[in-house]
Amino acid sequence: MTTLDPRGADTASPSATVDGDTVLSRRYRALTLGIISVVSLVAFEASAVNTAMPVAAHALDGVELYAYAFSGYFTASLFAMVLSGEWCDRRGPLVPLFTGIAGFCAGLLISGSAQRMWMFVGGRAVQGVGGGLVIVALYVVVGRAYPERLRPAVLAAFSAAWVLPVIVGPLAAGTVTEQLGWRWVFLAIPVLVLLPLSVMLPALRALPTGDLTPAMDRRRILLALGVAAGAGLLQYAAQDLGWVSLAPAVAGLALLVPCVLRLLPTGTFRAARGLPSVILLRGIAAGAFLGAESFVPLMLVSERGLSATLAGLSLTGGGLSWTLGSYTQSRPRLEPHRERLMGLGMLLIALALGMAPLALLEPVPVWIVAVAWVIGGYGMGLAVSSASVLLLKLSRPGEEGGNSASLQVSDALGNIVLLGLGGVLFVSFGGGSVAAEGGHAGAAAATGGSHPAAFVAVYVAMATVALVGALVTTRLRPQATTGHATADDVSSIPPVGGAPR
Repeated sequence: MTTLDPRGADTASPSATVDGDTVLSRRYRALTLGIISVVSLVAFEASAVNTAMPVAAHALDGVELYAYAFSGYFTASLFAMVLSGEWCDRRGPLVPLFTGIAGFCAGLLISGSAQRMWMFVGGRAVQGVGGGLVIVALYVVVGRAYPERLRPAVLAAFSAAWVLPVIVGPLAAGTVTEQLGWRWVFLAIPVLVLLPLSVMLPALRALPTGDLTPAMDRRRILLALGVAAGAGLLQYAAQDLGWVSLAPAVAGLALLVPCVLRLLPTGTFRAARGLPSVILLRGIAAGAFLGAESFVPLMLVSERGLSATLAGLSLTGGGLSWTLGSYTQSRPRLEPHRERLMGLGMLLIALALGMAPLALLEPVPVWIVAVAWVIGGYGMGLAVSSASVLLLKLSRPGEEGGNSASLQVSDALGNIVLLGLGGVLFVSFGGGSVAAEGGHAGAAAATGGSHPAAFVAVYVAMATVALVGALVTTRLRPQATTGHATADDVSSIPPVGGAPR
């Protein structure tokens, strides 16, 4: 196992820091504030788009393409994450970061000015490419600009940057949509990006170059393209579980499975000790929690008669406690216990997902969901932020870009696979009628379309996955090496795979 050791003699080198430095010390202040501002804008857009999307789809007469506006972003970002990792390792994070920001803004402008729904979906895909480039480049910036002891605090700031957008985003987007029109939710954000870019540019230019790879791995980029195409086909097939969907589902699996086996680090899917288990855990945590979260508003609206606003607000506490959990894991005195913190986080996630379906019982108050999501959000803060810290710690110099890309790919795949699993379970247990009638409070219950078993199936499945994640946390610490890598300790083996896992 080796830790990051960025090379470079300039004063921005992490090795030149003093023990008293913090992420807001003069040396790092501009870069930290710039990073937080960029993450905040991305977070605001992510929160706001959910509010504006229904209006946009109706205005463009494209409700049938509604789901593709989300999956197009997600699928395109899968490919861009790997491309960004290779690009960062080859050239450093500056060019990929600014290219990604430009692509993200271009996608917003395309969607905001679209006259047809297919143009809107195309804009979202362009935005996804930009978002994928940005997120991986930011992780590489953290790895190269900050010393190891400050990285937990920076990654905690990533989570903190989501707090205000999660609270304000839906309300602000709703007001803008009603008063100015849905297009301004997309068109206004590119202008706001200019200030943080100007603040962080000097600090980014002063970054040490570190160890750069001689050339991009084109094979790895092609594998990422295969993963994105396969995931897109599976998402298309999941829209309709009839026989017609069989062909794209088979084609999607044929592309996805072999490509992802060769894209992620060796041993990822058997939870090999060290880096592979860190990457696997990220996908498990994100997919289980966010896969269950997508069904919470629908459950509260259709089964308990809440308004859409109140149902959405039940998740707000989770965003706040996520930040608190991320802050907790950043405390220096807890560093020796990081793996145990991640195990605790996964258990808290499982507990939260087990508590949520209790709201289906009439005597149980609906605020049980809000309490559950506070618990689960805290667990996510412990697990997800710690996974990022461990990944940077276990990455060798020059590999942080590729490994960060693998982490993000695992996150995205976890969301796609477990959301798809949740959707299949939901429909299989009779939830299709709920989804069709759930746009109005209490509609499903009023028409006899209530199917609590559909929600229970989803939450039980996701809680089970979270418990599996708790077991994976016992595999995060690499075995003590004896001078050579063993078959079960691949933390120092490059992530560019070739053999099946």
